[in-house]
Amino acid sequence: MRNILIIGAGRSASSLIQYLLQKSDSEQLHLTLADLSVELARKKTNNHPNATAIALDINNTEERQAQIQKADLVISMLPAHMHIEVAQDCVAYKKHMVTASYISEAMQNLDEQVKANGLVFMNEVGLDPGIDHMSAMKIIDEIRAQGGNIFSFESYCGGLIAPESDNNAWNYKFTWAPRNVVLAGQGGAAKFIHEGSYKYIPYQKLFTRTDALEVAGYGSFETYANRDSLKYRSVYGLENIQTLLRGTIRRAGYCQAWDAFVQLGMTDDTYTIDNSEHLSYRDYVRLFLPYTAPVNTENQFCAQIGITQNDVMWRKFTELDLFSDDKKVALKNATPAQILEKILAENWTLEPGDKDMIVMYHKFGYELNGEKKQIDSQMVCIGQDQTYTAMAKTVGLPVAMAALRILNKQITEPGVQLPIRSEVYTPLLAELEEFGIHFTETEKPYLG
Repeated sequence: MRNILIIGAGRSASSLIQYLLQKSDSEQLHLTLADLSVELARKKTNNHPNATAIALDINNTEERQAQIQKADLVISMLPAHMHIEVAQDCVAYKKHMVTASYISEAMQNLDEQVKANGLVFMNEVGLDPGIDHMSAMKIIDEIRAQGGNIFSFESYCGGLIAPESDNNAWNYKFTWAPRNVVLAGQGGAAKFIHEGSYKYIPYQKLFTRTDALEVAGYGSFETYANRDSLKYRSVYGLENIQTLLRGTIRRAGYCQAWDAFVQLGMTDDTYTIDNSEHLSYRDYVRLFLPYTAPVNTENQFCAQIGITQNDVMWRKFTELDLFSDDKKVALKNATPAQILEKILAENWTLEPGDKDMIVMYHKFGYELNGEKKQIDSQMVCIGQDQTYTAMAKTVGLPVAMAALRILNKQITEPGVQLPIRSEVYTPLLAELEEFGIHFTETEKPYLG
């Protein structure tokens, strides 16, 4: 049996585990699923004979290293900042490694050691990053093979709620880590290039600078820019491109309402609130309103964000029970962002029968034989339920497929890498199509 150690049994790991367990007999696999919660790990393995669920504190060096030594390959589904110690152990004990996370500077610094040991460290092989890279490189390589010159590339992705489960005013529910949603866009200005001009959008303006997006069969959406699109010029080999923008997709109207939280300061995670555990939701809201003589909190809130209670956007805030005197924060020494996350989780958590939806959209502008053309490529994936979500499917399946191909020596190029080579992305995209994850491509004259 070949041993795969999976570290992290969270919401994105469900389809990953299911795929590998279904392949475990034919591929001679044994999975060790390690999580801080052994109960969660047991639930995900469901007593499968080819799986062992264990409790693992990633900060316990002795336990972590003991498990890594037993493995042939390690899949880390931990938060991105927790990968590096696992990666260092994988180098020390000569184990291949797969993650769905962006390649950090610390991870990239291991490249020489990884190559020297003949190891494959495949990163950015989830959804975004992951499927976005693979599907984009497929088209980029096809255009280049024809002799075309790409002058514009826009790429957008969003984890959303499926139309049949869309039953709140925000048209949104959490499909991945709620904390990451609350803190989205923080940590630096969004940077991209548009028609040859560099553009920078600071966090406090990010959700006011949106673009409309129509997705065939699914209606109207809006997009906002991700943090740093510029680094993908070198990744994709598009150093001379005139427009390069990567962004996040939300339903139309979401960003304007979310910007109210940003402007009031409710997404701030840099300080804690005294006596936060005793605050009602109304008390929490009032923390961010002017300290004039007491007035109606609802009216004051509306005045600060520039709406009235007749505004269609007002329903988004009342639906969250923001002005409740009865509901309590009940979090000690909490930051504004942590309290907002708690409030949202009560309203935006997937119900057992809910289905989520992934939307990915690429737009390429290129010139071929003196003619400007455009390729639109879109992928929509609908989840099965609260556990086997579209997010878990699109993040977990490519991770699992890449891991198995590394074990089977079908991916052998050593080093710290992402899936942008044809020999990696072509078979992965083909297998993903078997699971209903496929792109529809439309070519037309360039529309700008």
